[in-house]
Formats: sequence, structure tokens, C-alpha cells
Amino acid sequence: MRTYTIAVLPGDGIGPEVIAQAVRVLEAVSEPFDARFAFETCAIGAAAVRAAHDPLPAETRAAVVRADAVLLGAVGDPALDGAPRELRAETGLLALRKLLNVYANLRPVTVHQALLGCSPLKPERLRGVDLVVVRELTGGLYYGTPRGKSGVSAVNTLAYSRPEIERIALVAFETARRRGGRRLVTSVDKANVLEVSQLWREVVTEVARGYPDVRLEHSYVDTAAMRLVTDPASFDVVLTENMFGDILSDEAAVLAGSLGLLPSASLGDGPGLFEPVHGSAPPLAGRDVANPIGAIATAALLLRHGLGLADAADAIDEAITTVLYAGARTQDLARPGEPCIGTAEMGARIADSVYAQGEALQGHS
Repeated sequence: MRTYTIAVLPGDGIGPEVIAQAVRVLEAVSEPFDARFAFETCAIGAAAVRAAHDPLPAETRAAVVRADAVLLGAVGDPALDGAPRELRAETGLLALRKLLNVYANLRPVTVHQALLGCSPLKPERLRGVDLVVVRELTGGLYYGTPRGKSGVSAVNTLAYSRPEIERIALVAFETARRRGGRRLVTSVDKANVLEVSQLWREVVTEVARGYPDVRLEHSYVDTAAMRLVTDPASFDVVLTENMFGDILSDEAAVLAGSLGLLPSASLGDGPGLFEPVHGSAPPLAGRDVANPIGAIATAALLLRHGLGLADAADAIDEAITTVLYAGARTQDLARPGEPCIGTAEMGARIADSVYAQGEALQGHS
């Protein structure tokens, strides 16, 4: 039985609570699927600033580069909003992505049939929704230089090179091919006004020629934002740059019913970085009310994309579906008057479902 090293970065706010449940479920899946996990917990974000005066300390940097995969909770603390940029929690996250060179962020969005009533959209708009946002993660406005702010002006720089666009486009087309079905890539840009988007569109079109079995369509970002809520089932794989992807994938959370449901995988040439889409949500921290499903689904992505353990990942996904169909709801999913359970209880029920699958598997072996 192989042992996989997972660097666990709980982070800030609700991060430690939801990541504790993700680890709980990983432990549940370990024995039945013949995998052992060694967890190394390290600080990041505001927690790291308080402990080491650095949002990404040297100890954390060393741990993540030697790990097989990295599991992250969330970063962010309003108490540091006025701090110098080098001491803000989000600086640690951006530095982590750059350190690992995880340039491709995959954010799958599916709608659980048991949760059709949780979205503000009508159920008929949600049927058949199954899309993946492929977001470029280490370039664009969030990393471009020069950047800065004075008393009277501020500047950020949006820049992409041809190789940066090519490599993320390849991920999108490979993802569409692997998913089968419609095999459609929707490339999102703002080519009518931005030269960067014009290059983006040119390069993506060139890459598409190598995938004759995958259709390509181009969409302006404003049109894509509208389609996400008016015709979300028309999307398969959405390819876009860093900031557009950040905004569109958060908008897509409304389809699933809650931001607390969505996972993400950030991939590159080394260890992958896996984190739920939601933020640190400080007002919810310590109250046992946060939805851990996004973190638990992220653990499934870690198994699938980070460690190549597809069967174990399937078991977690199935457990989430089973528990939701059984009526388990955290407060963000519960309708008025409907009973709800806490973070730890939701994690326990999903872990129990994974255990049950494992016992059934062993019984048939």
C-alpha cells in the first residue's frame, strides 16, 4: 500500500473546519481503496501572518513542494485589509500558486438533482447543467507588473504571452475531449476592446485546429455571464483568463445552489493545489454552520487529478450524492422550516457513506 503525502493548509475563517471534514473523508476512503495518506499541516494566510509574520512561511513552502498534493481551506481576514500587500492573506495564496506553477484551474459545476430547489433559477433552466470552467491561474491582472497605487492614481497590468495561452488552451481542449459528450470549448474574452483578448482568441483558434473532434466557440465575457444564468446547460468547457474565470466561476455557484458546494483543482507540472471555491467567510467561523461539501468534493478532485485514484474519488462523489438525497442539509441549503445539520455532522455522514461503500466493496472481493 503506497503512502501519499498531502500538505494540508487549513488557512483562515471556516477553512480549518471544512478541511477537517475533508481529511476525515480521506481517512475513510483510505483502507477500502488501498491507499495510505500522510498529512502534514502548515499555516497560510492570516494564520501564518499571526504565527510567522509571513502569509506563506518558509516551512509551508518547503512542505508543499515535497508533497504529492496540497489541500487548502481558504485564506482571508478583514483584520488585514489595511496591512501592507506583503502581509495580506491573499498575497500568500497568490505566492503559493506561483510557487507550484499551477497554471490551470479546473472548477466543475454540476447540479445535484436533490438540490434543484436551492438555486434561485427555475429548475427547468438547471436540468442538464454539467460544465467545467478552465481558468488560467498564474497570469493576467493578478500577477502583471507594473502595479501600484499612489494618492491620486493606481495601475494594474494585464499581459499574456503566446505560450501561456497555448498551455491553458491545451488543458481546455483535452478536458473537453476526455469528458466526451458535446466536446465543446467556449473561449471567453473581450476581444472587441482588449488587445490581450485579441491575442487570446488568435492562439486559442490555432490550438483548436489540433482538435478536430472538439468544437470551439468564442464569446465575449459579458455575453458569457448572461448565458450562465439564462442558458447554463449550453456550456461544456469554459476557457478563460484569470480575472474573467474568477468572476464567472463564482457566478456559476448560483447554479449549484451554494458557493459551499463547489470544488476546484489547480494543476501544473508538479504537485496540484486543491481548494474549495468559497472564501474564508469569517462571520461563519467557529459556529459549526459552514457547508463542508465543497471541501470534501475538493478531496475527490485531489484523488482523481492529483493522485490518480479515480475509484476512491468516485466513492466520495457517490457518498455526497447519497447524503444529499437522504435529505441532509447545512444551513445554506435548507429551505425555510427545514431541519439543518452542522459542518461536523455533514462530514460524518459523508464519511459513513464512504465506509459503507468500502464494506460493500470488500464483501464482493
